[in-house]
Amino acid sequence: MSAVASSFPLGAATTLAELTRDPHARLALLRAREPVSWLPALSGWLVTRRDLALEVMRDAATFTVDDPRFSTAQVVGPSMLSLDGDRHARHREPFNPPFRPRRVRENFAASIEQETGRLIDRLQPAGAAELRRAFAGPLAVAVVTDALGLAGIGADTVLTWYDAIVRSVSEITAGREAGPAGPAAYAELRAAVESTVADRHSSSLLLAAAERLDLPEVASNAAVMMFGGIETTEAMITNALLQLLRHPDQLALVQADFDLLDGAIEESLRLEPGAVVVDRYATRDIELGPAAIRAGDPVTVSLAGANRDPAVFPEPDRFDVRRANARLQLAFAHGPHHCVAAHLARLETRIALEHLLRRLPGLRLDPDHPAAPEGLVFRKPPTLHVLWDRPVGRAAHADGA
Repeated sequence: MSAVASSFPLGAATTLAELTRDPHARLALLRAREPVSWLPALSGWLVTRRDLALEVMRDAATFTVDDPRFSTAQVVGPSMLSLDGDRHARHREPFNPPFRPRRVRENFAASIEQETGRLIDRLQPAGAAELRRAFAGPLAVAVVTDALGLAGIGADTVLTWYDAIVRSVSEITAGREAGPAGPAAYAELRAAVESTVADRHSSSLLLAAAERLDLPEVASNAAVMMFGGIETTEAMITNALLQLLRHPDQLALVQADFDLLDGAIEESLRLEPGAVVVDRYATRDIELGPAAIRAGDPVTVSLAGANRDPAVFPEPDRFDVRRANARLQLAFAHGPHHCVAAHLARLETRIALEHLLRRLPGLRLDPDHPAAPEGLVFRKPPTLHVLWDRPVGRAAHADGA
C-alpha cells in the first residue's frame, strides 16, 4: 500500500504513540485535510469527519464487523459486537429487554443509588482517594454483574479479567501479539457464566439468554456486555469528573444547578469518549470522501475525531456543560452496533457524579498526582487522585484514634 500511503502524507506521519497519548491535534489536522486517510501505523483507513463516520457505521453491508481480524472476536469469539445482519440480531435480541429506555430506571436506579452510597461511605472519612479503582471501577462491576445476574464473583476478580481482556484487544488493534492473559481471563469468565446458567433455580439475564443461544454464545456476549459495561461506565465517570474538576467555572454551574449534570456528561462523552475507535472492514470497493477503499480494507472510525468536528460542534475543544447539541456525540457508536446499554451507562454516571459532588465537599484534583486521559482504543486517565474536605468531627476523631 506504499502508493496509497504517498497520497496521504499526514496519515503516513501519524504514529500510534501520538494517537495513544494526546491525539486531538493530529485528528483535527487529519479531519481538515485527510478526513479519510491511510495510516500505515494502523495498516488501514482512519475516518475522522463526522458525516463520513456516520456513513460507515450506518452501512453494515458495506462496512462490516464480521471479519476474522476483528480484535474483540479474537479474544472472546463471535458475539453481537462482531456479527452483522440476522446473526447480529439473533445474538443481540436476548440481551435487549432490560436496557430499553423505559425499563432502565425502574430496573437499576435503586441498586445504583445503594452501591454508590456504600462506596462513598467507605471513602468519605479519608479525605483523599484514587477514584478510578476505588469508586468508578467497583461501581461499574457491581452494576453490570447485577444486570447480567452473574452471581458470586467479586469485583476484584472481574476487574482482573477485564484488565487482561482489554489489554489483549488493545494489543491486537496496535498490531502486536496479545499474549495468553486475555484468553485465560476469558476462560475463567466463561466458566463463571456456565456455572450461573447451570443453576436453573436462579433468575438472570444469562439464564434467559441461554434459552435462545448456545452456551458459548451466551458466554461471548456476556463478555462483551460485561466489559463494554465496565469500560464505558468506568471511563464515563472518570473522564467526566476529570473534565469538571479541570474546569472550575463549569463545575460551579453544575453545583448551582444539578440539572446541568446531564449536559456535562454528554459534553464529556463528546470530548473524551471511553471507546475512541470502532473497527470495520470493507466488503466491496467504494469511494468514501477522498479515498478509494478496496474490498477487504480495514476502516477504523475515530469517534474522538468525529466528536470534535467543527462543522457540527463550534469551538469543538471547549468543555461547555450548556452546549445545546452535545447529545449528537457518537461515543456510543451509531447504527446497528449502537451500545445496547447506553441508557444504563448514562443513568449510572449521573447518579455517581451527583453523589460524589454532593457528599465530598471541596472535591478537587490532587496536585501531587496529575491525571490525563490516554489510550489507543479505550481512553481514560490511568488514575484519578482527588482530595476533599473531611467533616471536622470525623477528621478530629480519625486523627485522635
